Amino acid sequence: MTTDADLMKLYSSRILALAAGLPKTARLETPTATAKRRSPLCGSTVTVDLRLEDGRVTDFAQDVKACALGQAAASIVAEAIIGLTEREVRAGRDALGAMLKENGPVPPAPFDGLEVLEPARDYKNRHASIMLAFDATLDAFETAKART
Repeated sequence: MTTDADLMKLYSSRILALAAGLPKTARLETPTATAKRRSPLCGSTVTVDLRLEDGRVTDFAQDVKACALGQAAASIVAEAIIGLTEREVRAGRDALGAMLKENGPVPPAPFDGLEVLEPARDYKNRHASIMLAFDATLDAFETAKART
Protein backbone atom coordinates (compact mmCIF):
# COMPACT_ATOMS: atom_id res chain seq x y z
CA MET A 1 0.00 0.00 0.00
CA THR A 2 1.29 3.46 -0.91
CA THR A 3 1.66 5.79 2.04
CA ASP A 4 1.60 9.57 2.06
CA ALA A 5 5.33 9.51 2.88
CA ASP A 6 5.96 7.37 -0.22
CA LEU A 7 4.08 9.83 -2.41
CA MET A 8 5.93 12.79 -0.87
CA LYS A 9 9.21 11.06 -1.72
CA LEU A 10 8.03 10.32 -5.25
CA TYR A 11 6.74 13.83 -5.93
CA SER A 12 9.70 15.69 -4.46
CA SER A 13 10.02 19.44 -4.72
CA ARG A 14 12.76 18.91 -7.32
CA ILE A 15 10.47 16.83 -9.54
CA LEU A 16 7.71 19.40 -9.19
CA ALA A 17 10.13 22.23 -10.05
CA LEU A 18 11.33 20.39 -13.16
CA ALA A 19 7.73 19.78 -14.21
CA ALA A 20 6.78 23.41 -13.65
CA GLY A 21 9.80 24.70 -15.57
CA LEU A 22 9.36 22.55 -18.66
CA PRO A 23 11.64 24.07 -21.36
CA LYS A 24 11.39 24.19 -25.14
CA THR A 25 7.61 24.10 -25.35
CA ALA A 26 7.17 26.36 -28.40
CA ARG A 27 6.71 24.14 -31.48
CA LEU A 28 9.28 24.46 -34.29
CA GLU A 29 8.10 26.09 -37.49
CA THR A 30 10.20 23.92 -39.79
CA PRO A 31 11.19 20.71 -38.02
CA THR A 32 13.11 17.99 -39.79
CA ALA A 33 10.70 15.54 -38.16
CA THR A 34 7.88 15.36 -35.64
CA ALA A 35 6.66 12.39 -33.62
CA LYS A 36 4.01 11.82 -30.98
CA ARG A 37 3.92 9.11 -28.35
CA ARG A 38 1.10 8.19 -25.99
CA SER A 39 1.13 6.00 -22.93
CA PRO A 40 -1.90 3.73 -23.16
CA LEU A 41 -1.90 3.13 -19.40
CA CYS A 42 -2.27 6.74 -18.26
CA GLY A 43 -3.04 8.66 -21.45
CA SER A 44 0.04 10.91 -21.20
CA THR A 45 1.32 12.22 -24.53
CA VAL A 46 4.50 13.85 -25.74
CA THR A 47 4.93 15.40 -29.18
CA VAL A 48 8.49 16.21 -30.24
CA ASP A 49 9.79 18.40 -33.06
CA LEU A 50 13.42 17.91 -34.08
CA ARG A 51 15.65 19.86 -36.34
CA LEU A 52 18.68 17.80 -37.38
CA GLU A 53 21.91 18.67 -39.09
CA ASP A 54 24.55 16.04 -39.89
CA GLY A 55 22.75 13.59 -37.59
CA ARG A 56 22.79 15.90 -34.56
CA VAL A 57 19.92 17.73 -32.89
CA THR A 58 20.22 21.44 -33.63
CA ASP A 59 16.79 22.44 -32.33
CA PHE A 60 14.12 20.75 -30.27
CA ALA A 61 10.59 21.44 -29.11
CA GLN A 62 8.03 19.46 -27.18
CA ASP A 63 4.38 19.47 -26.26
CA VAL A 64 4.00 17.48 -23.05
CA LYS A 65 0.69 16.39 -21.57
CA ALA A 66 1.83 14.11 -18.77
CA CYS A 67 2.01 13.68 -15.03
CA ALA A 68 4.70 15.49 -13.04
CA LEU A 69 7.05 12.52 -13.47
CA GLY A 70 6.70 12.52 -17.25
CA GLN A 71 7.10 16.30 -17.30
CA ALA A 72 10.23 16.11 -15.13
CA ALA A 73 11.78 13.53 -17.45
CA ALA A 74 10.86 15.64 -20.50
CA SER A 75 12.42 18.68 -18.85
CA ILE A 76 15.73 16.87 -18.32
CA VAL A 77 15.73 15.46 -21.86
CA ALA A 78 15.04 18.91 -23.35
CA GLU A 79 17.91 20.50 -21.42
CA ALA A 80 20.37 17.84 -22.60
CA ILE A 81 19.28 17.11 -26.18
CA ILE A 82 20.91 19.83 -28.29
CA GLY A 83 24.00 18.50 -30.07
CA LEU A 84 23.25 14.83 -29.46
CA THR A 85 23.01 12.04 -32.01
CA GLU A 86 20.37 9.33 -32.19
CA ARG A 87 22.84 6.86 -30.70
CA GLU A 88 23.45 9.12 -27.69
CA VAL A 89 19.72 9.68 -27.15
CA ARG A 90 19.08 5.93 -27.43
CA ALA A 91 21.82 5.25 -24.86
CA GLY A 92 20.15 7.72 -22.48
CA ARG A 93 16.76 6.09 -23.00
CA ASP A 94 18.19 2.61 -22.45
CA ALA A 95 20.00 3.73 -19.28
CA LEU A 96 16.80 5.29 -17.91
CA GLY A 97 14.86 2.11 -18.67
CA ALA A 98 17.51 0.02 -16.89
CA MET A 99 17.46 2.37 -13.90
CA LEU A 100 13.69 2.09 -13.59
CA LYS A 101 13.11 -1.55 -14.49
CA GLU A 102 16.34 -3.34 -13.55
CA ASN A 103 17.55 -1.30 -10.58
CA GLY A 104 20.41 -0.10 -12.77
CA PRO A 105 22.60 2.92 -12.13
CA VAL A 106 21.63 6.51 -12.84
CA PRO A 107 22.10 7.36 -16.53
CA PRO A 108 25.44 9.01 -17.29
CA ALA A 109 25.82 12.64 -18.39
CA PRO A 110 24.19 14.43 -20.04
CA PHE A 111 21.16 12.60 -18.62
CA ASP A 112 22.44 12.22 -15.06
CA GLY A 113 19.73 14.61 -13.84
CA LEU A 114 17.32 11.69 -14.28
CA GLU A 115 18.52 10.45 -10.88
CA VAL A 116 15.66 12.51 -9.46
CA LEU A 117 13.35 9.80 -10.82
CA GLU A 118 14.96 6.93 -8.91
CA PRO A 119 12.03 6.82 -6.43
CA ALA A 120 9.75 5.95 -9.37
CA ARG A 121 11.34 2.51 -9.69
CA ASP A 122 8.64 1.07 -7.47
CA TYR A 123 5.82 2.66 -9.49
CA LYS A 124 5.77 0.56 -12.65
CA ASN A 125 2.53 2.20 -13.78
CA ARG A 126 4.49 5.48 -14.16
CA HIS A 127 7.40 4.11 -16.19
CA ALA A 128 5.77 4.56 -19.60
CA SER A 129 5.03 8.22 -18.92
CA ILE A 130 8.59 8.78 -17.75
CA MET A 131 9.95 7.23 -20.97
CA LEU A 132 7.70 9.19 -23.38
CA ALA A 133 10.07 12.09 -24.11
CA PHE A 134 12.85 9.70 -25.11
CA ASP A 135 10.51 7.46 -27.11
CA ALA A 136 8.97 10.35 -29.04
CA THR A 137 12.43 11.78 -29.76
CA LEU A 138 13.67 8.45 -31.10
CA ASP A 139 10.52 8.14 -33.22
CA ALA A 140 11.29 11.57 -34.68
CA PHE A 141 14.82 10.40 -35.55
CA GLU A 142 13.27 7.40 -37.34
CA THR A 143 10.87 9.68 -39.23
CA ALA A 144 13.78 11.86 -40.32
CA LYS A 145 15.71 8.82 -41.57
CA ALA A 146 12.68 7.58 -43.51
CA ARG A 147 12.48 10.93 -45.32
CA THR A 148 16.06 10.77 -46.59
